[in-house]
Amino acid sequence: MFFLEIAILFLLLLIGARRGGLFLGMVGGVGMVLLVFGLHLKPANPPINVILIIASVITAAATMQTAGGMDYMVGLSAKILRKNPKYITFLAPIVVYIFCFLSGTGYVAFSLLPVIAEVARESNIRPERPLSITACASQQAVIASPISAATALMIGIFAPFDIGLIDIMKVCVPATFIGVLIGALYASRMGKDLDKDSEYLARVANGEVPPVVKSVLAEGAFPKKAKISVLIFLLGALAIVLLGTFPTLGPTFVVDGKIKTLAMADAIEIIMLSVATIIVLLCKVNVGKIVNESVFKSGMTGIIVVFGVAWMSDTVVSANSAFIKSSIMAIVTMHPWMFLFAVCAVDVLIASQSVTTAAMMPLGVLLGVPVPLLLAMYPAVNSHFFLPTSTIYVTSVALDTTKTTKIGKYVLNHSFMKPGFVTMASAIIVGMLIAQVVIK
Repeated sequence: MFFLEIAILFLLLLIGARRGGLFLGMVGGVGMVLLVFGLHLKPANPPINVILIIASVITAAATMQTAGGMDYMVGLSAKILRKNPKYITFLAPIVVYIFCFLSGTGYVAFSLLPVIAEVARESNIRPERPLSITACASQQAVIASPISAATALMIGIFAPFDIGLIDIMKVCVPATFIGVLIGALYASRMGKDLDKDSEYLARVANGEVPPVVKSVLAEGAFPKKAKISVLIFLLGALAIVLLGTFPTLGPTFVVDGKIKTLAMADAIEIIMLSVATIIVLLCKVNVGKIVNESVFKSGMTGIIVVFGVAWMSDTVVSANSAFIKSSIMAIVTMHPWMFLFAVCAVDVLIASQSVTTAAMMPLGVLLGVPVPLLLAMYPAVNSHFFLPTSTIYVTSVALDTTKTTKIGKYVLNHSFMKPGFVTMASAIIVGMLIAQVVIK
């Protein structure tokens, strides 16, 4: 029955991935019908804490966006890139990584792609170089962020092992950042400079390349409330990191005769809802506009997706824990690297970090993959560069007027394949080295 249940799980994930978005969460309900009513499996507990963490963070981020905070972050990033155009292949991914890490969303990257393509072309640098690695950097930054959906899932998955937010960040932040730097080094050597690229020069001669139109960001274009909203949001994120680092800073409670500190999930939810409230009051935000923001819409879609997929996959894993341990654990224990390929394969099909995390990391725990190794494998949930169908990759190709960023004739020979692989592999290797030291 286990293999039938696994087949149902992955078939529905594949069907959901074909349409994407909200539909991926909807098929989780169909999966629960088949598993519970058809095969009589006991439903697992829905991931309520994870859902609440995502909801609170998204509410705060969307409130900041309504106040103009996201636009301010994008404008600030653009100024940094324009001041140092020659180093854009390195600066672009670093800047995007930092801002996506701080905001917990890849929204900043989408807004900066036109600027990156434009600045690269103005500087006679092949836009394929910074665009390809920037797309990869945005994905790595999100899984390292303390307030992203994927991290919220990781907190819940590793809580039974006394692995908290800071432990996860100790491994993932340096691993992903170093991975991005190595990826940028590789990307900086991709292709020819524009003035030496015969294909590009031919397109210019034929009038196929539009002239450069430099956009100018006016000084003082952003209102004071936009800057205040960013400051409040970042202070909230800092408070979360501090509570994760020093739990004794938070309140304590007596539970069954034992002193307990505030759970990290509760702390994130409390702080982020408070951040949203403070931004509304201090920045005079129109509350009615928050639900119309892109961050809110994409975040709430993510909640439904995580709800459906995580509930369905947890139900399969919980119902078959004994069988998995007796028949598969020995193989994975002997060859844990095999699980890495499973994580990569699932993310290639699903193209979602949070969904892959929800579906695969609990399975890795159950299979007995060592916790340090499982943490090091976390960047593998960014394998969806393999098929260049995600929005950020398609957008990068569309924005490059030089046509150096491309999807190849055979699909897989696209601009993001090698930088994505180098970045992900480097992050995993560095993560393995760090995890062996910091995770006891």
